Amino acid sequence: MITSKTNPKIKNLVKLQKARILIEGQREIERAQACGFEIEQLYVCESLLREPVKVNATYTETVTEEVFDKIAYREGSDGLLAVAIPKYKSLSEFKPRKDALIIVLETVEKPGNLGAVMRTADAAGVDAVIVADPATDLYNPNAIRASIGCIFSVPVYACSTEECIQWLKQNGITIYCTYLKASIDYLDADFRKASALVMGTEATGISDAWVEAADQNIIIPMNGIADSLNVSVTTAIVTFEAIRQRRKP
Repeated sequence: MITSKTNPKIKNLVKLQKARILIEGQREIERAQACGFEIEQLYVCESLLREPVKVNATYTETVTEEVFDKIAYREGSDGLLAVAIPKYKSLSEFKPRKDALIIVLETVEKPGNLGAVMRTADAAGVDAVIVADPATDLYNPNAIRASIGCIFSVPVYACSTEECIQWLKQNGITIYCTYLKASIDYLDADFRKASALVMGTEATGISDAWVEAADQNIIIPMNGIADSLNVSVTTAIVTFEAIRQRRKP
């Protein structure tokens, strides 16, 4: 058992964010493993466990509560933290189906928003999430937590805005951008064909590049004093409208 917070293995965990994924919580770790992510290391605090460990890891180490507090990044933990190998994919590898439904997030900054969108993407069964000009790591611990592990189940790609637009155009995917000006009600849009639902940041919205590339701009009408919704809420509303339209009679 590791009992010292200065143990080299514990110190190294802090440095693993870039090359590896840190996943806390049995549910999230199990989902990562079920989705084909390799668990290299598993750190277990037996006094915090709420149920038997069901994770297979190449290497397992038990630690004290004091040590686990050092490596944990959330409160109320269940005593499990895993180190996994990430899967960073190139957009050029993605071969979309004929009527693909894709979510595009431009310059998403808050890991919690990314995680919430990934949870929606999983629930809706979208083909992929593309993060254009990302401002946060795809596997940020807070993104993993907010997605409750769904970030592992949906293909996710990171690229530049220019690369994303070019790829969508080349693959004949209609670009729908959420935008406040010159837009139609999202309920009037036709999402039954191959579609990319593009969401911008809450502060500035989508960039001019997307406004120019859009095949159609869409808007969710606001009936109160708010002029917009949280990006994850907007994504959920538009995505499930697309799913509704695609239902077979």
